[in-house]
Amino acid sequence: MSRRASCAFGLLLLACGGSPAPPASPAADAVVLSVVGTNDLHGRVHALPVFGGYVRTLRAARADDGAVILLDGGDMFQGTLESNLAEGAPVVAAYQALGYDAVTIGNHEFDYGPEGPASVPQEEGDDPRGALRARARGASFPFLTANLLQESGERVAWENAPPSVLLERAGVAVGVIGVTTEETLRTTIAANVADLRMAPLAERIAREAEALRGRGAQVILVAAHAGGECEAFDDPDDLSACDPSAEIFAVARALPAGAVDVIVGGHTHEGVAHVVNDIAIIESYAYGRAFGRVDLVVAPDGGVLERRVHAPRELCATGEPSAGDCVPGDYEGRAVAPDPEVAELVTPAIEAARGARERPLGVTLTAPFTQTRYAENPLGNLFTDLMRVAHPEADVALTNGGGLRADLPAGPLTYGALYLAFPFDNRFATLEVTGAQLAAIVRENLEDDGSFFSLSGVRAVARCEGGALEVTLTREDGAPIAPDARLVLVTTDYVATGGDGFEAADVTVHEARTVRDGMSVALEAVGGQLAPGERFDPRAPRVFYEGSRPLRCR
Repeated sequence: MSRRASCAFGLLLLACGGSPAPPASPAADAVVLSVVGTNDLHGRVHALPVFGGYVRTLRAARADDGAVILLDGGDMFQGTLESNLAEGAPVVAAYQALGYDAVTIGNHEFDYGPEGPASVPQEEGDDPRGALRARARGASFPFLTANLLQESGERVAWENAPPSVLLERAGVAVGVIGVTTEETLRTTIAANVADLRMAPLAERIAREAEALRGRGAQVILVAAHAGGECEAFDDPDDLSACDPSAEIFAVARALPAGAVDVIVGGHTHEGVAHVVNDIAIIESYAYGRAFGRVDLVVAPDGGVLERRVHAPRELCATGEPSAGDCVPGDYEGRAVAPDPEVAELVTPAIEAARGARERPLGVTLTAPFTQTRYAENPLGNLFTDLMRVAHPEADVALTNGGGLRADLPAGPLTYGALYLAFPFDNRFATLEVTGAQLAAIVRENLEDDGSFFSLSGVRAVARCEGGALEVTLTREDGAPIAPDARLVLVTTDYVATGGDGFEAADVTVHEARTVRDGMSVALEAVGGQLAPGERFDPRAPRVFYEGSRPLRCR
């Protein structure tokens, strides 16, 4: 047996040639299944040729002793001009060339809405999942979804979207199940999922696993758009550096013993390479930055003899795929080179987006406008300011931290950079609120640990008084806002229709242009230089409170 094959048999060894005691010798006819997981690509097609080089290298390593199984944990498409202009088609084409065995559906797979430019249905008969279903129909691999239901409670019946699939790899019967976070219906455009329901993940996984075992599956894998968060990867059994409340950990703990062997997670954009309830779980950040891997040594009778959980593998030792300076380094003892077939497939999408990506917006940023999902930040404040420029009738603008996806870099600003920072095709939405209602929105947001609501046009001060959190509002000039004052608020249609827990009535959605395009016009009108310190001063924030979210008054 080769040293490479022997290394893969090491139970939870961190590296070949390390100091731990050698593993017991497996049966001579056991095989190694290398389960490779990706997640949350969000349209970063530049990363796929480099990733393809790793896949080719690993397949060469497994050629004599097993097979590679390639799964994706969802949120494949939405996020870049290269992918969005063709509603995810370039990603599907590249995934086919890479040889993906199966993917699951992420919450942002619903963002495109019907096929074509509209992001939500415009006329009777428009399919709110038209773009997603078109991508599934055209794929050579299944889009697995076991817990996505119709209003009737029946599972959705879409072409090439079964709940699970039974594969044969290296003589092993492998069942794969797909599930999606129960947060889905409140973390995408509400109009596109209004008639759908989500079943509990663990319940549906257990049901499908039992059925697959009944059909002869020897190994069960799950592609799940649900994830966790860990900070250390030196010991897969040590969960002390992980968030114990993570959704995918709760799912794993709820599964019957022996039901599942490996879960490929996603959604949280964090790293996981750990074992929970004897199930190996991997998640590898986001945007094509890394991939995960679990090696399973499978006996002829289908029993899993040993496993090795690998830490997330960064694609680039130095550089970035999008900048063209990615240096992958070695993998499995071989130099990694980008896959030329995948590179050829994604090049047309990159070239089609180049003109729009490089278009200047007429402003220069003196320093990066940074973003964070959970607290006030320069980018969120800039975007809300621009929303008020785009809709001058609005007294207040509000946006959610989950919509901020990348920092804006220093220097002349391009449309491509703005697109990466706000890749969603959301529309503006306006509604009328009272001062008391706006104060309640701010209070409830501060008492929650989800996306922070950035504001423009008002200042808020939150303090504990009499055991309750009280919010006082003023206008930018310091004038108080009375509880019965009537204010026009502009936000995104995602937020206005229920995203991130926002509740509103009598919303007007402005379909004429996307929020992003409205902000680009506003930037061109503003011109000149923009400094992040002018939008956010941590010593004088727009939303003042003591402590950290979620706030609690005792």
